[in-house]
Amino acid sequence: MSKATPRLPIDIDYLGAQLAALLEIPSPTGYTDSVVRYVCRELEALEFPFVLTRRGAIRAHCQGAQPQGARAIVGHVDTLGAQVKALKANGRLELVPIGSWSARFAEGARTTIFCERGTYRGTILPLKASGHTFAGEVDTQSTGWAHVELRVDAHARTHDDLARLGIEVGDIVAIDPQPEFLPNGFIVSRHLDNKAGVALMLAALKAMRDGPEPPVDLYWLFTISEEVGHGAASILLPDVASMVAVDNGTSAPGQNSSEFGVTISMGDMTGPFDYHLTQKLVALCRANDIRFRKDIFRFYRSDSASAIEAGADVRTALVTFGVDASHGYERIHMHALRSVAELLTAYALSEVEISRDFQALGPLEGFTEQSSEPAGQALTSLAAPPPRKL
Repeated sequence: MSKATPRLPIDIDYLGAQLAALLEIPSPTGYTDSVVRYVCRELEALEFPFVLTRRGAIRAHCQGAQPQGARAIVGHVDTLGAQVKALKANGRLELVPIGSWSARFAEGARTTIFCERGTYRGTILPLKASGHTFAGEVDTQSTGWAHVELRVDAHARTHDDLARLGIEVGDIVAIDPQPEFLPNGFIVSRHLDNKAGVALMLAALKAMRDGPEPPVDLYWLFTISEEVGHGAASILLPDVASMVAVDNGTSAPGQNSSEFGVTISMGDMTGPFDYHLTQKLVALCRANDIRFRKDIFRFYRSDSASAIEAGADVRTALVTFGVDASHGYERIHMHALRSVAELLTAYALSEVEISRDFQALGPLEGFTEQSSEPAGQALTSLAAPPPRKL
């Protein structure tokens, strides 16, 4: 990079307050209107203009020195959840998941069922839930969505009872997050993927409100269907040349992600991320003393994948905060959230290095290069020059 780009200070109290508020708003994919309205109100308070797509994805605008070669930062407001698959004869509900998550983590979850008449509360239970009735079978029964049911907290002992309550096939079920913010910085909750990403994006926007002007226009995108694979498929503008997705990393055995600092994904199940954009983010971390790691996610896709698959010719990268037990009862640390927010501000204010990206199509002149110099020669070039012969 031609010169270091300073990161902006992040208001940690604001970040935490936003995360707590977002977690309180149920937003399984397909039921995101309330959380969209909340984010829009917060953008209004921060004085950033925005527009909505028909279904509610948000495109906020931070004006830069020029519109060409615009950048985008994207996160998703939707979470995992479930839908009613069937009304059972015993007065309970069969479920199917929204998004990809294990029924192991559904067992014992408190829920809200959204139906035409209003909401009901309930609990997801294994089919054999009582140890006093089934003894050791509570531990040996099979696991899976076919082996759990939703007990509604209303008078419902039969299929007809459920029908009289107004509950129908297809009704959306939201899973309680049960958040806990610990004094040591750890945060434990469901749906940190990606409520934490949205909160840190808002914190980065707050930091930029009174900061320097970015070199190019910057769009902050909040999508509503990432958990089911649609994500950023239809929200990018033609002027956007590069996009950084914000989502969770997977702190688990066999992974290099961490609950501290930034984890930069070098690739996921859709393939490698853009070489030049990921290297830029790594350089920004080094220049700003932001702790970082690199990782590859084998069973993972993000908003970037949906944009590329929809035909967007845009450079993409993925920056993450390490999450333990992702898509389960998750845990993160505030250090990672702050670090990712700092990196976003540094990226937003960094100089444009590939000016050819200002145009969608162009000649070979100005096209990027990837080094093929042997590593030994590269190391030699970094070493001290040999002494001069006298």
